[in-house]
Amino acid sequence: MECVVQGIIETKHVEALEILLQGLCGVHRESLRVHELCLKSVPNLGLVSSEIRLLCDLEQPEPTWTVRHVGGALRGAGADQISVLVRNMMESKVSKNALRLFYALGYKLDHELLRVGFTFQFHRGAQITVTVSSVNKMLKLHSTDEAVPVTPGIQLVEVTAPASSENYTEVVAAMSSFCEYLAPLLHLSKPGVSTGVVPTAAAAAASLMSDGGGTAL
Repeated sequence: MECVVQGIIETKHVEALEILLQGLCGVHRESLRVHELCLKSVPNLGLVSSEIRLLCDLEQPEPTWTVRHVGGALRGAGADQISVLVRNMMESKVSKNALRLFYALGYKLDHELLRVGFTFQFHRGAQITVTVSSVNKMLKLHSTDEAVPVTPGIQLVEVTAPASSENYTEVVAAMSSFCEYLAPLLHLSKPGVSTGVVPTAAAAAASLMSDGGGTAL
């Protein structure tokens, strides 16, 4: 299982967010450059169409591939009352021939994206990953060098943590506690629930930039 929240931030405030994350996490950021291909099955592959994502990590000397399948979200009164989305997720490393394999199985390319930015990975009550990235679309098939931003001036922030059916409540609590520190710069919510940019972001960013993150938010 995976716990996840998302939000958006104006690109001009990303440096301030990085300063804050550096202070909170105590680890160095990792560069991110991922080519993401969304594949969907055709009807004859089963009663229910499925969607998978192939992720190619372009930051590695030799690009590495991962296949990811995101399943359904946790349902029920308890799930509705928490601000973090808890969903099933399966992920595995694959070879560079994975795209050819899924095409042979009958999957079709639905769309592709290039995500460029950075991540912080750390342990704070749970193994948390914060990803800040510009989401770009390709003007030509697989042409990552010609990618352009989907939303110029806006970047996506995603906070995720692995969980299980036994410990997801503890993971949700850890994530919620951590996300409170980011509240002055951005609002994080379940994917698909957009609240826009935060009014306090400009002032919070100015404070962080002036003292290098030393101000308690």
